Amino acid sequence: SRRPQHYRGPCWCSSGPDRDSKHIVRRHCFAIPSRKGLDCSKIFGSPSPAAAAMRPLDEEEVKQVFEKLHKYIGKNIKNLIDKPDDPHCLRLHKNRVYYVREEIMRRAVSISRKNLVSMGQCLGKFTHSGKFTMTVHALGVLSQHAKYKVWVKPSAEMSFLYGNHVLKSGLGRITENTPAYQGVVVMSMSDIPLGFGTSARSTQECRKLDPSAIVTFHQADTGEYLRKEDENM
Repeated sequence: SRRPQHYRGPCWCSSGPDRDSKHIVRRHCFAIPSRKGLDCSKIFGSPSPAAAAMRPLDEEEVKQVFEKLHKYIGKNIKNLIDKPDDPHCLRLHKNRVYYVREEIMRRAVSISRKNLVSMGQCLGKFTHSGKFTMTVHALGVLSQHAKYKVWVKPSAEMSFLYGNHVLKSGLGRITENTPAYQGVVVMSMSDIPLGFGTSARSTQECRKLDPSAIVTFHQADTGEYLRKEDENM
């Protein structure tokens, strides 16, 4: 049967009765633009119920994702949103949050949920309790926009890549004025992103620590692609 013009599928048309709702307004950042009076199903095809499982994030989900991102990139979060020449959006698929180009997202709606494995860049996933957790897949986004970074010595790289915290003895350098309990990206001395975590001490405190003291709490590292191969798929 023919769907009404305001059908709320993988993309939303602003011609429906709820066009002024908060959810439609919030689409400014995280959904594709639509044209008044157009039936979206004519543009992108009629999606199957399985494909419709890929959806925009609701208000609470957006809040959780933004809070996590803000911990690492701060005000640079606007750089993820404000891309008029290359618009991106957030999509939820199988409890995972993807940061994806709108062009790719439009193509993905025609793929069934069973066959769609991934799209764009995964930022993390929602647990069964509804809490958002950043995963190592977000490292590419974080490393580009992170405000604070920690560089580890070559002798300490392998330890971190096995899931251990960064100790003062393995600290190469740290961004100036890094506060304690701040999200940081962990880098090698050759500026290769290795993972991310949380600073245990401020920059000033790190200068006075013993070699065995923890300077960065581990959260995720690229070694997980091997250690947790099944979970990452």
